[in-house]
Amino acid sequence: MDHKNDYNNIDMYRTESKTGTFNSKQESLNNWGKVSPSKSYCSSSSTSTENVVSTLERDKAIASNVNVPNRPDDPQLLSGEKIIGQSRDVTYLCPYYGPARGILTVTNYKLNFCSVDKSPSVDVPLGVVSRIEKVGGASSRGENAYGIEIFCKDMRNLRFAHKQENHSRRDIFEKLQQYAFPLSHKLKLFGFDYNEKFSENGWNVYEPIAELKRMGVNNDMWKITKLNEHYEICDSYPAVWAVPTQATDEDLKASACFRSRGRIPVLSWIHPEFQATITRCSQPLVGVSGKRCREDERYIQLIMDANAQSHKIFIMDARPSANAIANKAKGGGYESEDAYQNAELVFLDIHNIHVMRESLRKLKELCYPNIDESKWLSGIESTYWLKHIKCILAGAVRIADKVENLKTSVLVHCSDGWDRTAQLTALAMLMLDPYYRTLKGFEVLIEKEWLSFGHKFQQRIGHGDDHHSDADRSPVFLQFIDCVWQITQQFPNAFQFNDYFLITILDHLYSCRFGTFLCNSERERMQERLKEQTVSLWSFVNSQLDLYKNPLYWANNHQNILIPIASIRHIKLWKAYYCRWNPSMRTQDPVYHRIRELLSYKEQLENGVMNYQKEQQCRIMRTTVSPA
Repeated sequence: MDHKNDYNNIDMYRTESKTGTFNSKQESLNNWGKVSPSKSYCSSSSTSTENVVSTLERDKAIASNVNVPNRPDDPQLLSGEKIIGQSRDVTYLCPYYGPARGILTVTNYKLNFCSVDKSPSVDVPLGVVSRIEKVGGASSRGENAYGIEIFCKDMRNLRFAHKQENHSRRDIFEKLQQYAFPLSHKLKLFGFDYNEKFSENGWNVYEPIAELKRMGVNNDMWKITKLNEHYEICDSYPAVWAVPTQATDEDLKASACFRSRGRIPVLSWIHPEFQATITRCSQPLVGVSGKRCREDERYIQLIMDANAQSHKIFIMDARPSANAIANKAKGGGYESEDAYQNAELVFLDIHNIHVMRESLRKLKELCYPNIDESKWLSGIESTYWLKHIKCILAGAVRIADKVENLKTSVLVHCSDGWDRTAQLTALAMLMLDPYYRTLKGFEVLIEKEWLSFGHKFQQRIGHGDDHHSDADRSPVFLQFIDCVWQITQQFPNAFQFNDYFLITILDHLYSCRFGTFLCNSERERMQERLKEQTVSLWSFVNSQLDLYKNPLYWANNHQNILIPIASIRHIKLWKAYYCRWNPSMRTQDPVYHRIRELLSYKEQLENGVMNYQKEQQCRIMRTTVSPA
């Protein structure tokens, strides 16, 4: 079965329309606010990969692995998808092309709007929906004053107007509420219904012991332990750890009692040459009284001693120092340099999940639906989004620098060790290890540092629940992917994957089509039997790898270590993601097709080089065997 045309997120705008053109019907948008076309910031001659997404989205319309619609105007369905509700006289209020009449269909996976007059179509996975609100009432006056507004997690909002008679929106609204937030209505997520088969089982991408052995563990200084096999020591940690060889089970258990949530220091990465390591954990529970734990102090000493190249260890605390001090009042805190001998404590000044959530909210207001050209740069600055990206990137650079250049081990933590800690360790590992810059290696990195080590995807994203204002929601993983994109911009030859791969990951972070990002921890995924009951995102991705390859990738690049410049002068807004729904922000060049051509041409050149080398070897052998 060919999966190359099967995409999840069909473009909500007609890409046949040229960049910057808007339908004259736009002026008829009333009551919900008039909009004015924003000017393009993208050159039509640009060769940026930002237009990969828009071109690919156009190709998504025909999928080879979907169910045949019952009627011509029914949407194409995925395996396990079914139509739940339909309204046949609905107006989509597009902020760019104006009102469009059509049919609104709700399935157990998506919302689909099919226009009857060739106007923009919409196809949105319900997992992307953050909240749904009714607009207007039976007594509302004016055209398009009565309907539904849908707020999405991927930077856009959708508005649909209904006829006012007979409560025409009631059924669709109730079905949307029910299937956009299935967990709040005691239903299961679509990932448990989706049952498509792929050529590769993505659940086999990451095997923890195999990955530790790839890094050289077991060795003289580090061992693999299954002490947490039943998740009794730490329920948010994986079953398999790598810890210092000299550490006893009693040391590990005592340290777990002294660390928040039981998240003790364990190995994330080890340098292949001089054994400097990156370890991760949560904050120590020192409290206002300054408690100490001799076993934890000895354990940190063992981590330091496992690196013979240095008699020092850096403790990188992701938080601002003021936040770390404030955590003492809650029973947390940070390591005292007096208690932890030969340890240097560094605060990285990365703000908490609440600050990041507010920053993204401001960015969304700036990017959608309209962009004010006169205030674009000042508006971006006022969101502080790029400043936060810079701080995260700068923290990861400091970690990589200590490991690579000072040959010193680094211990990383924030408060609980599952948000900022994962950002820092994963980015530092990406800088230090070329394996994680390949397609399969990056999948392993996400599985290891984010999924197995208990980043709370369920709470941070809010899969299937209607608590849109929940304080636990935050774009932590989005920031990590943004930072990865920033590094790819500085080192375009170092990554096997392109930015469409990153956008695909983010789209399915929200979609709930795959089981990969469901639940909060490895333990919960085991309990829910996700590997048996859902499909892995990597099954989908790895069945069509050519879509995600970077034609500029040089596998033999001798620049094994990447140290990006973490300066606001080099950090830029990822417009291909944040502004992709605005047609005026798209470039016109079909870069995606050019990437395919480059990949083909690159393969021809590589084959030519191989043939030439073989021919040369044959000539040398003939010359050696028979004298001149």
